[in-house]
Amino acid sequence: MRAVLVMVLIATPSLILDNVPHDTTQIVALVAIFAAALTFFEYASTYPGLVEFRDAPPFNRLRFLSLFLTVVILSSIVRGQSDPTPMTAFMEALGNRLGEVIDVPYSPVRLVVLMLPERISLEHLILVRTTAGISYAISLLTLVGFVLALRAIGWPNRMGGFNVWINLPTFDPTTGGDVVDRLRRDSRFNILLGILLPFMIPAAVKLASMAFSPVTLESPQTLIWTMTAWAFLPASLIMRGIAMGRIAGMIEQKRRQNVMAAEADFLPA
Repeated sequence: MRAVLVMVLIATPSLILDNVPHDTTQIVALVAIFAAALTFFEYASTYPGLVEFRDAPPFNRLRFLSLFLTVVILSSIVRGQSDPTPMTAFMEALGNRLGEVIDVPYSPVRLVVLMLPERISLEHLILVRTTAGISYAISLLTLVGFVLALRAIGWPNRMGGFNVWINLPTFDPTTGGDVVDRLRRDSRFNILLGILLPFMIPAAVKLASMAFSPVTLESPQTLIWTMTAWAFLPASLIMRGIAMGRIAGMIEQKRRQNVMAAEADFLPA
């Protein structure tokens, strides 16, 4: 089921958009099959692979839901440019309003608009701002929902046990000093990087466009996936940082409980 959902996610823009080139459809199908196979073997294996927090719901479920919702809404908005419907018109109006609210000086949405070349038409500029605003709003709502969900279910304390080897395959607890200190350091780094990325990516694209051809985002597929990645990757890093911070707190709490239990054993009856 996870593999099928990943395949549907990748194919969603091609299924919603009009007049998708045949070559693009073939490439999307190949990428979808590869991603589905990777997801299947990742979750079917008993050993750690590439996916973090594999056995620690709802981390990956919320990330997938946020990613899928962003792709569907952005695809519908782009589809509405050529084949408008009441639903696409509503999504476009909502995204346009969000883009106007977030489009303030030095905001991430304003930087996305400024990274486009000056020759871009006003209609396309508004479309980019609309997609940027709604994708960024979804990422913020995802973070709020993630924090509320962790507090509601007491994650990860109520899971019974957290396997660092399975859920953090790139983290080696046997090297580099105290595990709690390393987890807290990685947590702060991920949160800081997640906060800065929405500002850094447009600036990096603008600098690169000075040496190479400017990024216009006029291709529908490019616009959808670029705006999705621009909003989703920072949110995912912040979620990872929050999760690692809670894991560090769980380990520290268990250490204190073990110390208190050991001290109780040595007290005279």
